[in-house]
Amino acid sequence: MKEQTPTIHNAAKYGEIAKTVLMPGDPLRAKYIAEKFLENPRLVSDIRNIYCYTGTYQGKEVSVMASGMGAGSMSIYSYELFHFYDVDAIIRVGSAGGMHPSLKLRDVVVALASSTDNGYARHFNLPGDIAPCADYGLVSGAVDYAKAHGMSVRVGPVVSGEGFYYSDEWMKKWTDMGVLAVEMESAALYMNAMEAGKRAVALCTISDLMFNGAACTPQERQESFDDMILMALSLA
Repeated sequence: MKEQTPTIHNAAKYGEIAKTVLMPGDPLRAKYIAEKFLENPRLVSDIRNIYCYTGTYQGKEVSVMASGMGAGSMSIYSYELFHFYDVDAIIRVGSAGGMHPSLKLRDVVVALASSTDNGYARHFNLPGDIAPCADYGLVSGAVDYAKAHGMSVRVGPVVSGEGFYYSDEWMKKWTDMGVLAVEMESAALYMNAMEAGKRAVALCTISDLMFNGAACTPQERQESFDDMILMALSLA
């Protein structure tokens, strides 16, 4: 593995990235997490401004790296982390649009499984349709943390969209199947984790509600993201 690092997408040397990685989509969010929550964070990669930091949290080494937006970007970075940097677990920390009417703003959705309309699964040449899912241990740990800290959490399926702007009809069809929320990266992450025999979970804060147009204020987004980040760090 170490012979394949650094890569054209990641300047870190083998051993400079921790076994557990938190992955927000936004590079500036990665910088924020590292500087606010990690002790002695050091920047180990900034190729294409996709920042990766490694530090410690409560004595445990943890890395934070941006994934960028969408399945294509997530598929590259998570694949390299699992296969070239020997990462054991990736915890996505991001936002999602709430589709199911039972959701409230600032709820945290733990994505148990991730449907998708993108074609990334074709890469694996499977003789059928895969149902990419999260690691049970990480899901269980997130739920336990939420209960202990009074957080509003929902566990269930999400849909990982290839696009961003969808029709109401598209949303309704997924909602009628019990899908809770829409985001863009979890399906590719889960497929890569399953193929590599590694662990992954996507934690998504509901920042807006697709069914009525409600959205968090900037302050609410910040506060609720911090709660979710602490949940993710507890899993490390």
